[in-house]
Amino acid sequence: MSKGRILIIEDNMDNHELIRFFLERDGYDTFLAMTGSEGVQAAFKQVPDLILVDLALPLMDGWDATRHIKADPKTAHIPIVAVTARTMPLDRSRAMMAGCDEYIAKPIDFAALLRAVNRLMERAKRGQT
Repeated sequence: MSKGRILIIEDNMDNHELIRFFLERDGYDTFLAMTGSEGVQAAFKQVPDLILVDLALPLMDGWDATRHIKADPKTAHIPIVAVTARTMPLDRSRAMMAGCDEYIAKPIDFAALLRAVNRLMERAKRGQT
């Protein structure tokens, strides 16, 4: 039985495959969008339980994608985790101001990523998003 459905918005296939491997090994189902605009469309259409978003994406960056997802009542409740190589202090605060619930820097500490995902999924199940 799946622990939940996670949308991974990531344009680098190597990063996507690594993230997918760790999440699926932990019991999650995943699906992919490769641009910010594809991610927004996928979120609206499939309404995942959680979203991981890279901030440096083609066509629409992760900050804008997050704002669009959080602005719609249908998807505003979905926890979003920024997973990014953008590690300047302003990048983190911009991600949080855009609506991200967590921020994980690349290179990814997969144990920390899984802890954040599990914590946010548990919070969402309790209705505390």
